[in-house]
Amino acid sequence: MNLKYAVIIESTSEGIGAYVPDLPGCVAAGETKEEVISLIHQAIEFHLSGLREEGLAIPTPASSVEFVEVAA
Repeated sequence: MNLKYAVIIESTSEGIGAYVPDLPGCVAAGETKEEVISLIHQAIEFHLSGLREEGLAIPTPASSVEFVEVAA
């Protein structure tokens, strides 16, 4: 079964970070967006594997992302 989780990617003064709202504690950080996307993919797989090993339920993706355009 494939699940699709929303991932938030943010630029900071120290690099780029990513987190998954539906998986608390599932984060990644790196120097480029491409690196962070790869790392968060690995982090999600690792997080879900840990939940399975502990016999916990896999959270159903519930978050979504919308972009809202406003005049600046």
